[in-house]
Amino acid sequence: MSTAHGARARARIEVTAAIKDEARRQLAAEGAARLSLRAVARELGMVSSALYRYFPSRDDLLTALIIDAYDSLGESAEAAHDADAGPFERWIAVCEAVRGWALEHPHEYALIYGSPVPGYTAPDTTVPAAARVGLLLIGIARDAHQGPGVARPALPDGLRPEAERMAADFAPDVPLEIVTALVAAWAQLYGLVSFEVFGQFNRMVEDREAFFRHAVGQLAQGVGLVPGPA
Repeated sequence: MSTAHGARARARIEVTAAIKDEARRQLAAEGAARLSLRAVARELGMVSSALYRYFPSRDDLLTALIIDAYDSLGESAEAAHDADAGPFERWIAVCEAVRGWALEHPHEYALIYGSPVPGYTAPDTTVPAAARVGLLLIGIARDAHQGPGVARPALPDGLRPEAERMAADFAPDVPLEIVTALVAAWAQLYGLVSFEVFGQFNRMVEDREAFFRHAVGQLAQGVGLVPGPA
């Protein structure tokens, strides 16, 4: 790589990062629905046509921000995951990392788990980043089933076809009973986090850390995970 080419590549990385940083500032101030490429360009002292060379449309910029947010959340969860701990303890650590990240990045959390942005449809390129936390939780349940074993929850006969479809899609080596319980637990985890981030626990739950830890412990037991010895 020539020196000039390397300098151009570094400059592009720096400008891209600056665009994203300003866009995140606008997310915090105005919300995702009001994100504007022209406004981002104006704040950075760029002409709109120059910014379009980095992000051809608002949707392209939103997609980049969404992927970044999912990846940041995934990295936090993965960093908290201790492969040497028991499945129950690993589950709690991952869930607490999700909560911690959301409280530290409420506007980015709102971007990925808040109200849909009008007129925007997330492309398939967001899926790998979005799946990181879910795959981590699936892996914990899988390890528990293949190792010490888990107490399988009941699976109604009427739900079995849907469980088979879900298992084939993302967890073919996990028992059907566990797959359906995992999907329910995943939804409830983000429900708990969203209630806290968006203020729904105000004047209701005071010791939110203890409440959250207890609640996600119940979710863990719902997928058959058992606390290890104290």
